[in-house]
Amino acid sequence: MENAGGTALAIVLVVLIVFVIIVLVRSVRIIPQARAGVVERLGKYQRTLNPGLTILIPFVDRLLPLLDLREQVVSFPPQPVITEDNLVVSIDTVVYFQVTDPRAATYEIANYIQAVEQLTTTTLRNVVGGLNLEEALTSRDQINGQLRGVLDEATGRWGIRVSRVELKAIDPPHSIQDSMEKQMRAERDRRAAILTAEGTKQSAILTAEGQRQASILAAEGEAKAAILRADGESQAIQKVFDAIHKGNPDQKLLAYQYLQTLPKLAEGSANKLWIIPSEVGEALKGIGNALGGTGAEGSAAGPLFQDLPAGEQSQP
Repeated sequence: MENAGGTALAIVLVVLIVFVIIVLVRSVRIIPQARAGVVERLGKYQRTLNPGLTILIPFVDRLLPLLDLREQVVSFPPQPVITEDNLVVSIDTVVYFQVTDPRAATYEIANYIQAVEQLTTTTLRNVVGGLNLEEALTSRDQINGQLRGVLDEATGRWGIRVSRVELKAIDPPHSIQDSMEKQMRAERDRRAAILTAEGTKQSAILTAEGQRQASILAAEGEAKAAILRADGESQAIQKVFDAIHKGNPDQKLLAYQYLQTLPKLAEGSANKLWIIPSEVGEALKGIGNALGGTGAEGSAAGPLFQDLPAGEQSQP
């Protein structure tokens, strides 16, 4: 009997120890950082637990699953959306949100992630439904801003703040993609042809400009050369003229120079006629007198050239 009583006492003590351990485990709670817990007392909301150590009343208080207070990222699967020009595009979105009120996120909505997904889908269809395909592809910032405004306003009462909404991809139908690729290829070909034509035009303009500049420079060079030659000839004539006057030539020297100049007048195949100056007769008279031309040739040459009037033309 004593052994039986001792065994029963031992069992009771073990049960009490286990019960105390269970009570302690259920009474002491440690809330991690960036987490929050909602405590219900007898089925009614009692308080929200912040990070740290807290004590609960066993079997009276119940701690609900902890909520993550960090900003969360949720990617939703692609959704078919009809644009204003009746084209079906597939759009998948990414939503960045954060739980700001654990109590509202627990009691105001059953599943806030599913609610955000459905609200995003319906809002996206309303926004993209008023845009054509080209506007939908090029107006991502506008779509993101409208989605964020609607979601933030609707989810505020759920204790959730939507900080950012992004369109991860917009996929038009394959037939539209092929048409867009052909259009882009044609546009690139057109730009390449325009650039080639523009380059050819600029090359022709530069070539013509270079030729014009070369012609102008050549003409200027020829003009300057002609001016320099004329100046040289003028200076040479002036020097000869000055030398002649300084030398004070007599009639005999002038007559001799006339005779040397006459053959040059008949040079060249194109010279058919030449003009005898009126001074030639006087020059020949001077030569005849200088040589003492009293014979028949001298007397004949004098009257011959004397009878020629001034400027008379004669055949060579």
